[in-house]
Amino acid sequence: MTATQGGTPELSELRPGQSVELLKELHILTRDGKLNQDSRRKLKQVYHLFNFIEPLLEDLSANGHGPTLADHGAGKSYLGFILYDLYFKALGQGHIYGVETRAELVEKSRLLAQKLGFARMSFLNVSVAESADTEELPAQIDVVTALHACDTATDDAIAFGLQKRARAMVLVPCCQAEMAACLRQGKALQLARTPLAELWRHPLHTRELGSQVTNVLRCLYLEANGYQVTVTELVGWEHSMKNELIIARYTGQKKRSAAERLRAILEEFGLDKVLAARYGLAPASIPSTAVFAVQDPEPMGD
Repeated sequence: MTATQGGTPELSELRPGQSVELLKELHILTRDGKLNQDSRRKLKQVYHLFNFIEPLLEDLSANGHGPTLADHGAGKSYLGFILYDLYFKALGQGHIYGVETRAELVEKSRLLAQKLGFARMSFLNVSVAESADTEELPAQIDVVTALHACDTATDDAIAFGLQKRARAMVLVPCCQAEMAACLRQGKALQLARTPLAELWRHPLHTRELGSQVTNVLRCLYLEANGYQVTVTELVGWEHSMKNELIIARYTGQKKRSAAERLRAILEEFGLDKVLAARYGLAPASIPSTAVFAVQDPEPMGD
């Protein structure tokens, strides 16, 4: 059963062609087809993210190619299932891989995909970091998504995307604790060195600034590796405080200036010795660009 334009108010909120059975299995809809407020908010986030991902998939499949997508920190795989239901199912080709560390969620997703006949979905019980080396994934993945991947898991997703020659990455970072911890370690020295350290003197500011700086560094790192980066809101702030959406499309234009600015920011915050390697920078020099571990992907179309 799929959603139609008519029917109850709850069904009218669904995308055309959306499987009502799927949404019931995901507990987004109740058994009698209703949405509660929490489910409505969750569905709005996933649909909004779908609006950003769908054009990327259309570009990739324009020449008959079946796109591959890896969803990191998949959880219950809301995003993966809805992407498959609304796009991959009708396309008739392509594959979605859900990467999740909680074995019980992986098993439930496998059973649900089998029940719904979503044959081109696979689920891996590994961490984001481990997934880059597993033989269960192909050598290249076209699109990498990571929705609310906590702390350094977003960095692991970016590293995965670089290794897998991803042509697009869609990231919603969450809980950047590593940067805040690094800022706290050198706080006294930095306060003596520069008045800018006042920006993270208070613990709340440390956490917020750490989150902001981390995402700025990630964007520069992607630009240094040949991606065009767009940063926007996922949904309204009333729905989620973890709301920054980073969309990166590979163009092949690797920016040396991005690597240089990345280095300068790390040095300004006293973080170069701790974090330079994470962003592909050697301790003593700035490379012309960070490099892929394997052959570069084809650039995305305009």
